[in-house]
Amino acid sequence: MFLFLTQTSIIFFHPCFQLPVKKGLSRRTLCTTLPSLSLGKSFLQLENTLDPFIYQKQSLYNSRRLYKGQIYAATGNQPWDLGRFVKTLFFFDAIPSPVKFIESLIDKLSDQPSSEPIRKMESSGIVLVAGATGGVGRRVVDVLRNKGVPVRVLVRNEEKARRMLGPDIDLVVGDITKDSTLLPEYFKGVKKVINAASVIVGPKEGDTPDRAKYSQGIKFFEPEIKGDSPEMVEYIGMKNLINALRGNTGLKEGKLLFGLEGNLLRDLPWGALDDVVMGGVSQSTFVIDPKGGENGGAAGIFSGNVSTANNGGFTSVRTRNFSVPEDLSGYDGLELRLKGDGRRYKLIIRTSSDWDTVGYTAGFDTVEGQWQSIKVPFSSLKPIFRARTVFDAPPFDAHNVVSLQLMFSKFEYDGKLNPTFVEGPFQLPLSTIRAYIQEPITPRFVHVSSAGVTRPDRPGLDLSKQPPAVRLNKELDFILTYKLKGEDFLRESGIPYTIVRPCALTEEPAGADLIFEQGDNITGKISREEVARICVAALASPHACDKTFEVKSVIPFSEPFTIDPENPPPEKDYDVFFKTLKEGITGKELLEQNPVPTV
Repeated sequence: MFLFLTQTSIIFFHPCFQLPVKKGLSRRTLCTTLPSLSLGKSFLQLENTLDPFIYQKQSLYNSRRLYKGQIYAATGNQPWDLGRFVKTLFFFDAIPSPVKFIESLIDKLSDQPSSEPIRKMESSGIVLVAGATGGVGRRVVDVLRNKGVPVRVLVRNEEKARRMLGPDIDLVVGDITKDSTLLPEYFKGVKKVINAASVIVGPKEGDTPDRAKYSQGIKFFEPEIKGDSPEMVEYIGMKNLINALRGNTGLKEGKLLFGLEGNLLRDLPWGALDDVVMGGVSQSTFVIDPKGGENGGAAGIFSGNVSTANNGGFTSVRTRNFSVPEDLSGYDGLELRLKGDGRRYKLIIRTSSDWDTVGYTAGFDTVEGQWQSIKVPFSSLKPIFRARTVFDAPPFDAHNVVSLQLMFSKFEYDGKLNPTFVEGPFQLPLSTIRAYIQEPITPRFVHVSSAGVTRPDRPGLDLSKQPPAVRLNKELDFILTYKLKGEDFLRESGIPYTIVRPCALTEEPAGADLIFEQGDNITGKISREEVARICVAALASPHACDKTFEVKSVIPFSEPFTIDPENPPPEKDYDVFFKTLKEGITGKELLEQNPVPTV
């Protein structure tokens, strides 16, 4: 049985009416009208467009009285609650599509299960490189492309970038110092970032067009800032870039969609969506119990009574469509913290604001009487419509999550039954729903900073023995001070990060032995090529996550480093170095202590 709505009538329609059926199946029609039932404006969406589907025989409908109370379904003897049905539609401000219902019923009667593979969720894994035309940035791009990693570059000068990186480079034009230029569409598909953008420093006496004096990195030239200030590039620019990408990279602790965080409860507009919409009598609710959660905290209680009467057999709660869709592209799945009852439930995620549409679905089992964390990877979701797999559905799009649904049903999908299903009461306390990043977590944002950022304000430090940037921090518009502020903003953002602090950068080849340190004490030199390789390696290493470190080569300034192009040194396993590092060491902890001697 199904229900159509027009301006003045509710028409109940038996789904077997005038449908093509297989041999052995009979055609039956049944239609009962309730005329003159006053309906709200939300019920006028279909108006008279459904008239071709309505079968009426006037002699059957002489009575014009208004039906009230419960109505008995034609296929069973359990009363059907029209009022609850109408409330459901009003709550979600939507009407199930009879056309889709009929199409799905025809499919059930005529189709065989398909062996076609489901279209998998897209996972582009694009790495964004900011500062891609700089000395380190362009080498980062080369290393990524040589490894077959998809790259997108954020640059200010398109002509320069294409000339340097090639005409086919995936490129977006923006300026990190101007947040209005960092458009959301620039970052679709991006999950990881290497930020090599830096304030431009050059010799006061001038430089060659290709910045040869600056790039050589050994002979000292009196420096000055060229272009935007350190505050705008190193601090404001960092803030703008992080804020523009926060949704893409995700947060290490995840993103709370529902539940208690601190003393604040993030609720969602849940409403019951039971088999009453198909003529059934099951019913459920979702209420907040201030003390129903783990350790006496608040929890949402999904509970009710499920029945197979009138060909029913499911209960569920679904959220209204979010006013602003959730962008969960920076995450790998949803984690539910709940108290199980031994039954198998479904989580359904929708990416369309349409009412009657595909739901990306995964079943999960619970353990009776235990609080447990259920992780549902986005990659495990199946596109389901009316308990059948939709093989040609688009892949799940985590950029546009519109609603969530929890369901307890007799059916799995594609004709399979829920092995844990029993009729009667049930209860599922739910304390949180949170988007998560799959462990082991690797850095999502790698930032190239500089050794020396904590030294200008360090008590008792002999500045005459420090690199020029430390000695000239004030003259260079507090370049290191703002680099440190940018680092701090990244560390406090919640994004999984790595901060690389190279010593003086040179144009020498990679391959020299390296020294990794923490605490911001070392001086020396290192190849830009080596720094690029370290950045790319950090993206894939859980041992580099949330670490800040300095790095230099063992080669003294006075000695040039060369390699035999015919016999280059093997590429390093940087994980060997990352594993020695600790979280929480930045060098700032020494600002109130005696300085540590430089190496």
